[in-house]
Amino acid sequence: MNISGKIVEVLPLQSGMGRNGEWKKQAYIVEYNSNSQFPKKMMFSIWGDKISQFNIQKDQMVSIDFDIDCREFNGRWYNDITAWRVSQSDGKSPLPQDDEPFPPLSDPAPSDGEIDMPF
Repeated sequence: MNISGKIVEVLPLQSGMGRNGEWKKQAYIVEYNSNSQFPKKMMFSIWGDKISQFNIQKDQMVSIDFDIDCREFNGRWYNDITAWRVSQSDGKSPLPQDDEPFPPLSDPAPSDGEIDMPF
C-alpha cells in the first residue's frame, strides 16, 4: 500500500532487547488528504537500520510504502502499520499526470450522415 502526506510528528525512539538481540523502533504521524475539509492522520513505524536510512524529519513531504498487520495480545487485537520504503515527495497528487493531450481520432465519422455499424 502507498500513501503520501506530510510528517506532522516524530515520536520518541523506542529500543530494547529481545531474544534476537537489540531492536529499535520509531513511530511517525503522517497527515494525508490535506486538501479535504477533514484531513486524516495515520501512525506508522520503522524498524532497525531503516530509521537512519530514511532520516524522516517533521514537516517533510513523503511517500510511504507500508504493510498492515494485526496481532493478538492478552485477548486484545492490535493493528501495526510498518513502512518498508519512504521517499521524499513533492506534495502533489501521487497519481501520475500525463502532460500530453489525447491524440486526435484517426478515422473520423463520415460527414454524409451514414455510419457503418458492425451490426
